[in-house]
Amino acid sequence: MRTILLVEDDPLQALVRKSILEKRFPDVKRVADAAEALCLIEQRVFSENLGLVISGHHAHGLSGPAFVAEVHARLPQVPVLVLGSQAESPGDYTGEGVRFLAKPAATAEIVAAAGEMVLKDTRPTA
Repeated sequence: MRTILLVEDDPLQALVRKSILEKRFPDVKRVADAAEALCLIEQRVFSENLGLVISGHHAHGLSGPAFVAEVHARLPQVPVLVLGSQAESPGDYTGEGVRFLAKPAATAEIVAAAGEMVLKDTRPTA
């Protein structure tokens, strides 16, 4: 199963989202900001197993669109799910491998979107 990287600076929100995601996806890694996420993505062992990045519209330290661009510059095949407010512009997130959900998105909606977007594990099984 692929890793989901959750970028969330609010500890309570992170705890809730991570526990909800872990009910369906066994490998969810949470980081607090964009810089930490990009550092992880630079690690080959981590990035080889990365199947999805979930981030807020404003990933602490970097705007949402800039963060998505940085992720896709490093790993163009990895999809990004952006959780933003209804006042924010989903038009900032167009193109392959990115989806915008307006908050408050229902838990089921986030999990369903993650399930649709996560890269499938194509590595041979032992």
